[in-house]
Amino acid sequence: MVKFVAAVTTLLVASTSAFAPAGIQRATTSNVVLAMAADETTSKRKLAIKSGTAKKVVVGAAAAYAAVAVGGEVFSKNDESLTPKENSNRPKALSTINVEPNVEQDEPYWQDFLEADPYWDQSSVPVNVHKNKAPFTGKVVSTKRIVGPKATGETCHVVIDHEGDFPYWEGQSWGVMPPGNREKDGKPHSVRLYSIASSRYGDDMSGKTGSLCVRRANYWCPELKADDPAKKGICSNFLCDTQPGDEVNMTGPAGKVMLMPEEDPTTDYIMVATGTGIAPYRGFVRRLFVEDTPAANAYKGQAWLFLGVANSDALLYDDEWQEAKEKYPDNFRLDYALSREQENKSGGKMYIQDKVEEYADEVFTKLNNGAHIYFCGLKGMMPGIQGMLKGVAESKGLDYDEWLKGLKKSKQWHVEVY
Repeated sequence: MVKFVAAVTTLLVASTSAFAPAGIQRATTSNVVLAMAADETTSKRKLAIKSGTAKKVVVGAAAAYAAVAVGGEVFSKNDESLTPKENSNRPKALSTINVEPNVEQDEPYWQDFLEADPYWDQSSVPVNVHKNKAPFTGKVVSTKRIVGPKATGETCHVVIDHEGDFPYWEGQSWGVMPPGNREKDGKPHSVRLYSIASSRYGDDMSGKTGSLCVRRANYWCPELKADDPAKKGICSNFLCDTQPGDEVNMTGPAGKVMLMPEEDPTTDYIMVATGTGIAPYRGFVRRLFVEDTPAANAYKGQAWLFLGVANSDALLYDDEWQEAKEKYPDNFRLDYALSREQENKSGGKMYIQDKVEEYADEVFTKLNNGAHIYFCGLKGMMPGIQGMLKGVAESKGLDYDEWLKGLKKSKQWHVEVY
């Protein structure tokens, strides 16, 4: 195959423009790539990398179209003159990842190979593919502490390799089965659900990994004046203690309630999180603002993230949010509620509901215009949130129960708490 690719490269290089559909814009890169695309997006395609890393290099439209990057020139798929749906059917781009030079890949790192057709169609979302009696075994790629020294507790980012055999969508959860048995009855530990903290393509954009955001659960004993190991969280401690190569038994993927409705690319998303409830929103933001996906190229709405944590050291993925905010100031918005560093309007601690209330008029306007609102985190967040929303609704002369019923009926209300 590699010899074949080398043989046809010269011919394709000489006639690059002949392969390009009319109107395709051009971008530049230093890489030289040959991509052969099959008729169907689900078929296996071969990719020969002639040098270095692959960066946003385009493969073709229908019927074995090949795009070749030569002399620093490649084709880009964005065309502002076309509709989002038309753009989504045009050539797709490669991820910005490292690939070994001169190596033939069984699966290319295209950021369209896990898309539905059309990309927003949710009829094929995988649910409960792997169950308790026959779990999937993944392997840990890395486990990293992602909070500062003054954070209240330890939170880790765990990347798990599933070799492409455990697909999921943004907003879904994986079940984790910690090793060992319960002391009280000798039965295996029950499954714990964790919201997936990456897009369907994974942090490496290969489509073969997924990530979890896990807070180590410990119990502080006032008598011992120390953590009581007998009451620690079995699964969270297992995950936070994992090393590269460790096996993790998993079930799922679970849930559809937190999926993004992508058919209308102007939809606004309001994302409210406390602590590790940030996980699904990391997948959202990566899909919309980091990766070169059909969804990202089409998106014209605004994604507004509210995150509540104790202090600045407890902020999660702040560098990623700041980068998205800098690159897409009109489409990504960010607000933090730091309970031990900020005060609410009454002089008390700033909790997540207080921060959302500061923008109550905008939030209600967005919801009335079709925005979707998401809540993820500890279940204790919801009474405060709903109490605040009820007060604002009543101040606007609205019947809160009817207002909320309307949001749920139109599927604009998404809650996943634990």
